[in-house]
Amino acid sequence: MLTGKRILLIIGGGIAAFKSQILIRKFQEVGATVTPVLTRAGAEFVTPLSLSGLSGQKTHTELFSLTDEVEMGHIELSRSADLIVVAPATADLMAKMAQGMANDLASTLLLATDTAVLAAPAMNVRMWQHPATQRNVAQLRADGVKMVGPGDGAMACGEFGPGRMAEPDEIVAAAAGMLGAGPLAGKRIIVTSGPTHEPIDPVRYIANRSSGAQGTAIARALAALGAHVVFVTGPADVAPPEGVEVVRVQTAQQMSDAVDAALPAEAAVFAAAVADWRVASQSDRKLKKTRDGMPKLEFAENPDILARVAQMATGRPGLVVGFAAETNDVIENATAKRARKGCDWIVANDVSAATGIMGGTENAVVLISDDGAESWPRMGKDAVARQLADRIAAALA
Repeated sequence: MLTGKRILLIIGGGIAAFKSQILIRKFQEVGATVTPVLTRAGAEFVTPLSLSGLSGQKTHTELFSLTDEVEMGHIELSRSADLIVVAPATADLMAKMAQGMANDLASTLLLATDTAVLAAPAMNVRMWQHPATQRNVAQLRADGVKMVGPGDGAMACGEFGPGRMAEPDEIVAAAAGMLGAGPLAGKRIIVTSGPTHEPIDPVRYIANRSSGAQGTAIARALAALGAHVVFVTGPADVAPPEGVEVVRVQTAQQMSDAVDAALPAEAAVFAAAVADWRVASQSDRKLKKTRDGMPKLEFAENPDILARVAQMATGRPGLVVGFAAETNDVIENATAKRARKGCDWIVANDVSAATGIMGGTENAVVLISDDGAESWPRMGKDAVARQLADRIAAALA
């Protein structure tokens, strides 16, 4: 996947630095050459000897190295790579990157390069959520730095939440996507996400509790595998992922039109929670209370985007994936929905109140296809997305 590609791996100082050794192996398995750069803080967790032994390359640690700097080694290092990966990207290292500091080898390399940079943040949840870190992350994204992770989970400090470094496989997939070498490179995939808002009057609307988190994670995972993702999103609670083509909509009809405009595509994943009905005649003025009681609302059926695309006679994507959010009889209801809609796969889940899935960070899904119903264990929504993206890549191969 990355045969002949040269990766410059900058390793920051955090407990996640131990994963850098696994990451080197993962890059090598797909054909890449890795040159490690170890920060002084990173050397508290892993050694130059172990990194050199794994990579087969010299591990660079010092900016003022006489032997390296005779030929301006930091400039050569920064510009000879096809991609610079910062993993773990600590809060301190990202602050240096955002502010353009150059007081050690790692920060100097990052300032002296025009090579693409992929950062894998890793830190305590409170450090990640701190306004200063979020400002730095926003600045780095504006500067063109791509991010992979962080994920949610238990941390070495005993806390739980966002801040875990992305897993090595996920970092490799993101790197491959940036270099146009992922298994979905050249594939166009439509992903719908979030709720739709169906207006009643200028201030009220019909909606549901979908946060858009799962659809966003799926779009991110597909993009990491190299796909060109057209991300059609309703008014979700979460921001769209990086590296995708974003189309923002409000209503079901707008989403339907956006999907039509995005076709043709090799695959389409309909993760949006589209409202089944809309008010037939929305008021152009705010509805007022009157002595006559509640206003009477007449409803009309919204377009069934999944069924329409799945049943296209011409121009149908090769793989159409629907979602079924159920509160009872999950497998039975989702299997019936797959047959009714005509899609290839249905990803079903139980969103009853007791599960905490609707609006939460985890999901437990059943993949329904011609092969039957396959139950996946409960896991984070990012993990569900990665597993689904891998299945899609295998199906499209």
